[in-house]
Amino acid sequence: MAIERLQNYSPVSDSTLFAINQNGLDYNATGLEVANYIAANATVGDGKVIQYAAPTTGSTVAISGTSNSVWLVLTPAGTIAALTITLPLASTCVGGQELLVNSTQTITTLTIGANGGAVVGAPSTLAANGFFRLRFEPVLKTWYRVG
Repeated sequence: MAIERLQNYSPVSDSTLFAINQNGLDYNATGLEVANYIAANATVGDGKVIQYAAPTTGSTVAISGTSNSVWLVLTPAGTIAALTITLPLASTCVGGQELLVNSTQTITTLTIGANGGAVVGAPSTLAANGFFRLRFEPVLKTWYRVG
């Protein structure tokens, strides 16, 4: 019988058997085995590590980690006249790595420290509740603004 003609089965439990065909051979796996596989191999969300900072005027925020994508949440007490964000060392970054930055307050002068790489399209200011995203390209060791 073709699979599209099978009846629906509900509810699924840990002991429910799932049919698997691998290279023309039929097998089964329990619901628990399927759930364990999904838990071990699925990515939830976009995988960014969240980093928080409450900077003051003139301070520097260094992005932690090397090959991790980071979501930097800035929560200064008020408007910041000047802030520097230092990116991870370019030689340790990987292709597609991202930095997402949000700020709850205005940053009048924003500097992005490339740390051995380059940055194309870096913002020089950030409005309250503004954001930007950079993505790393490993051949040229360059962070590009992508949002």
